[in-house]
Amino acid sequence: MLLAAALVALVALLPLAYLAIVVGGDVDAARDSVWTSDALALLGRSTALAAAVTVTAIAIAVPLAWLTVRTDLPGRRLWAVLAALPLVIPSYIGAYLVVSALGPSGLAQDALGVDSLPSIYGFPGAWFVLTAFTYPYVLLPVQAVLRSLDPALEEAARGMGRSPWQAFRTVVLPQLVPAIGAGGLLVALYVLSDFGAVSILRFDSFTSVIYTTYRSSFDREGAAALACLLVALTVLVLWLEGRTRRARGTYARAAPGVQRRLPIVALGRWRWPALAFTGGVVGLTLVLPVAVLLYWSTKSFAGEVEWDVVAGAAGNSLLAAAVAAAVAATCAVPVALLAVRYAGRLSAGLERASFAGHALPGIVVALALVVVGTRAWPALYQTLAMLVLAYVVLFLPQAIGATRAALLRIDPHVEEAARSLGRTPLAVLRTITAPLARSGVVAGALLVFLTAVKELPATLLLAPIGFETLATEIFRTTESSFFERGAVPSLVLLAVSAIPLALLTIRSQDRP
Repeated sequence: MLLAAALVALVALLPLAYLAIVVGGDVDAARDSVWTSDALALLGRSTALAAAVTVTAIAIAVPLAWLTVRTDLPGRRLWAVLAALPLVIPSYIGAYLVVSALGPSGLAQDALGVDSLPSIYGFPGAWFVLTAFTYPYVLLPVQAVLRSLDPALEEAARGMGRSPWQAFRTVVLPQLVPAIGAGGLLVALYVLSDFGAVSILRFDSFTSVIYTTYRSSFDREGAAALACLLVALTVLVLWLEGRTRRARGTYARAAPGVQRRLPIVALGRWRWPALAFTGGVVGLTLVLPVAVLLYWSTKSFAGEVEWDVVAGAAGNSLLAAAVAAAVAATCAVPVALLAVRYAGRLSAGLERASFAGHALPGIVVALALVVVGTRAWPALYQTLAMLVLAYVVLFLPQAIGATRAALLRIDPHVEEAARSLGRTPLAVLRTITAPLARSGVVAGALLVFLTAVKELPATLLLAPIGFETLATEIFRTTESSFFERGAVPSLVLLAVSAIPLALLTIRSQDRP
C-alpha cells in the first residue's frame, strides 16, 4: 500500500514539478510576480470566494440531505435525485445560463418588463453560480453517511430524554463531520481551480489570471509563480481540513452486520416550509438552467444540428470519463487506506500530495503533461492515456474523499477478527474491507466521472487529434458568442451525466 500510494502521489505531483522547473529558471522574476499588490488582491478574492461558497454549500447540502433521507418530506426519493443533478451542469454552462436568464437584457428582465435587474456579475454572481453547482459535492457523501448510521445510537439518546434536535446535534451531526469535511474540501478546491464561471461572470481570480497569462505566453515564469501561490493556498485549505479530523473519534457502526433502516422523522408543521426550501433550491439550481437550455434548443432547431457529431462527441466523453473514473477509484484506495488505518505524518503527506493537482487550473496540469509527454514519453503525447492521466491528476481527490469517508465507517475490529482467523491482509481487503467500502468507492468514481465528462481546458490541449468530446463541441459552437448553437450538445451532456447519477442515487435509497 505504501508503494502504491507513493506512486499515486508522485504522479499527482507532476504539475508541481513542472512549476518548480519553470519558476527555478528565473527565481527573481517569479518573486517579483508574487510580491505585488495585485497578487495579494487575487489571493484575498480567491480565498473569500472559496470560503463563501464552501460555507453556503454546506448550509444548503446538510439540511437537504437530512430532509431527503430521514424525514417524511413529500416525494423525498424524487427530491433526493433532483437535488443531486445540478452536479452534472458544468460551471461554464451554468454561468452563461444564469447570465442569459438573470443578466442585463436577459430572459427574466424581458419577462418582468423592467428596465434593469441587479447586476449578476462579480463576486455575487460567482458566489451564486459556484454554490448552485457544487453543493452536491457535500450532499452526496452526507446522504450516504445518513443512510448508513447506526440507529441504536440515536435511539439510545432519545431514550435518555434528549429531544430530536439534541439527538441530532450531539449524536448524528458528529457522525457527519468526515463526510461534511470531505465534501467541503472538494467544494473549496473546485472553486479555487474553476475558470469558466469566474471568467464569464467577470470575477478576477487566480485561475482566470493564470489561464490568460499562459495563453498569451508572454510571462510564463510569472504565471507559474502565481500558480505556486495557488498551490500554497491549497496546502492551507488541506491543513485546515486536516485539523477538523485531528480529534480521534469512532465513526463505525456498533453492529455493521445487522443493518436496519433508520426511522423516518415526522416534520409536522415544518413539512410545507421544508418542501418550499427543497423546491426552491432545485428550482434555482436545476429547473431554471434546464428551462433556459430547452428554450435555446428550440432556437437551435431552426438551423441544422449535426447529430452524428454530437453522438460521436458523447461516445468519446463517456469513454474518457469512464476510464478516468475507474483508474482514479483504484488509485484512491491505497491512499485512503493509509490515511485511515495507518494515520501518521507519512500517510498524511502522501494524501495531501495526492490533492496537489485538484486546485490547479486544468491548463496548468495539461501544460505540465504536455512537457512530460513531449520530452519523457513521446509515445503518450496526444493519446487517450495522456488525457485520462490528466483527468486522474485533476480529480483524484474526489475519489479519495469519498473512499476515506466510507472507510471511517468500518469498524477496524471486524478486519482484526478476520486476521485473527488466519486470513491474509489481501484476503481481508478483498472479502471484508472492499465490500463494506464499496459504496464510497463507487460514489468517488461517480464524482470523478461527472467532473471529467465536463472538463474543458485539459481536454482541449491533450485530447488526440479528432477526439471531440461534448465539452469541446460546446466550446467550439459557443466561442463565437452564438450560445444557442451549443444548446443541444449541452442538453446531451446533461443527459449523459444525469442518467448514471440518478440511477446511483435511486439505488442507494434502496439500501438499508
